[in-house]
Amino acid sequence: MTAQIRTSHAGSLPRTAELIAANKAKQDASVSAEEYEALLTDSVVGIVERQKALGISEPNDGEYGHAMAADFDYGAWWHYSFARTNGLEISGQGLWELPEVLSEPGNIRLTSFQGRRDRALFPGAYSDPHAGTDTGEQPGFPQAVGPISYAGHEQIERDIANVKKGLEAAGYDSSRGYLNSLAPASGARIENKYYDSYEEFVWAWADVLREEYLAITNAGLIVQIDDPSLAENFDQINPEPSYEDYRKFTQLSVEATNYALRGIDPQQVRIHTCWGSWHGPHVTDLPFKEIVDVVLQHNAAGFTFEAANVRHAHEWKIWEDTKLPEGKYIIPGVVSHSTNVVEHPELVADRITNFAKLVGPENVVASTDCGLGGRVHPEIAQAKLEALVAGADLASQRF
Repeated sequence: MTAQIRTSHAGSLPRTAELIAANKAKQDASVSAEEYEALLTDSVVGIVERQKALGISEPNDGEYGHAMAADFDYGAWWHYSFARTNGLEISGQGLWELPEVLSEPGNIRLTSFQGRRDRALFPGAYSDPHAGTDTGEQPGFPQAVGPISYAGHEQIERDIANVKKGLEAAGYDSSRGYLNSLAPASGARIENKYYDSYEEFVWAWADVLREEYLAITNAGLIVQIDDPSLAENFDQINPEPSYEDYRKFTQLSVEATNYALRGIDPQQVRIHTCWGSWHGPHVTDLPFKEIVDVVLQHNAAGFTFEAANVRHAHEWKIWEDTKLPEGKYIIPGVVSHSTNVVEHPELVADRITNFAKLVGPENVVASTDCGLGGRVHPEIAQAKLEALVAGADLASQRF
């Protein structure tokens, strides 16, 4: 009997031109709230139905509900939370410098995005507008100026209703649908002008985001908690810490997320980590083997991570020595968001097979490295998802 390998993706999918225009019109107040909400619902139903047609096993809303300023079509995984959190003040467009984070051990200094060590090593590439690297500019930076609390109740209920409508229309079992949400430590990577310490700020974010996790899981859906900070923070710490100091620093991220997840069935939780996803050199990335055991401490069943990224494609070998705990499964990226080249299904099948041989095909969900929305053209995104499903079909035949 063939063991059919499941398929999914990391979250963000390209928005339609109509939805991008509506997001901008909403900012300009040139579209009514009713018109916008109707278009958003139709768009979510449409993207879920397209995932079904492509053969995706575990779909989401493409993060369409994570609307943000104008037509800025990526970064929604993070920026959407600003409008859903009380106690923040947007400081305007540009770059910012985070204050020093003194955290035992290691006296860690978490710097701005612009202060990454990779950017220091490749200043010409990152300053060249034709090089294809991210500039580091963002559509607005928040500062915590008071106690933070959750303010996104209406938005998350709308997101839940929209994705469930899409799941029903496409014929999915609603329990396989998921919605993305931010992790506490990733939320805390903004300027803090209120809390006494970084640690206190992270715990405050855990209380805020728990409300979103509960709303999603109480609705019978899976929550995917996006936490690039688990691996990506390593490049944002100057000077470079030892692996052991970084592991201890990162332990707070896991503990805060688990606190926010208390009482939630781990089978309704997947954790996403990555190395930042910007289109640029990543020579200072933390090796996944240095934190994989820390990541697996989350009270979650699924774990999604980059594995097609050429800086990390070799790391499937870590599962030769890393035992996957009972009841957990992995969601490795087998197609990349960081290249326009569409992977051949045979290559995708080989990548899936490498993992399936080590942890079992039933414990592998083939996925994308990170969100495709805003990273590749919509036509390329569709072709990559088609290659993903075709590769999973080929790999399934091998088992």
